[in-house]
Amino acid sequence: MAPPQVDGGDRVPLRDAATVLIVRDGDDGLEVFMLRRNLRSDFVGGAYVFPGGAVDPPDRSLDLERWCEGRSDAEASTRLGVDEGGLAFWVAAIRESFEESGVLLAYGPDGEMVRLDDPATAERFVAHRRAVDDGERSMLSVCEEEDLRLAVDTMWYFGHWITPEGAPRRYDTRFFLAAAPPRQTPVHDDREAIANLWIRPADALARHAAGDLAMLPPTLASLRAIEPSATAAEALAAAAELVDVPTVQPRVVMDEGGVRIVMPGDDEWDDGFQGDGSLGTWPSVDDRSARA
Repeated sequence: MAPPQVDGGDRVPLRDAATVLIVRDGDDGLEVFMLRRNLRSDFVGGAYVFPGGAVDPPDRSLDLERWCEGRSDAEASTRLGVDEGGLAFWVAAIRESFEESGVLLAYGPDGEMVRLDDPATAERFVAHRRAVDDGERSMLSVCEEEDLRLAVDTMWYFGHWITPEGAPRRYDTRFFLAAAPPRQTPVHDDREAIANLWIRPADALARHAAGDLAMLPPTLASLRAIEPSATAAEALAAAAELVDVPTVQPRVVMDEGGVRIVMPGDDEWDDGFQGDGSLGTWPSVDDRSARA
């Protein structure tokens, strides 16, 4: 796959990224796992997000298929609408989930989802997590040492968002949906993320509307997409049936009212981008003028 490109004349490189919504059945229905980003983060500090981040060079290894179960690079690339290298997005989503939440979507030597509830195993994988997060080793080297295969066959692609032009950092992000593995307990890394919670999509949206949880449009749209599902299985089945995943690239309007995010379908969408193209620290999760 080609390296990050400068999109639409914008001077900020557009980086590939992947995000995964991890869902489970709670006492009151479908729940999704969310993280709160570190308040000192220079990108969306304090926002509630799903595990995810940029696709790193090791995620693009030439022998990815050796470590991935049930999906070839050709199949993954076709699903994403890219020429090649699509499997790297699935791998990046799994790695980021492991780094940020400790959830590892992978099969063990017995063919079952890897268990992390045994104290000795848990301690070993905590060390793996730290080493991968610190860049001391790759996710694939952990697979080799532990005889794992990444469970890309359990992850369904259902969202594609591109950061608006003018932002200080820009990402071309693919969103995936996966069930929470049994016998694993998610926990934030206390570095990039400072808190975590399991929450019903409807409750997350309500708390955002009340000003309690700061979230950005892709997060909100993803929550709305899974909200109608009563169970994790229902949400996964709906995602698996998707044929076409549209690309959404919001635009930003800057005027006397401040900074506003304009989405496809809004009245101002056809007017295009307005302003000088320099948005400073956009997106600001505390900016109430931003479109929810």
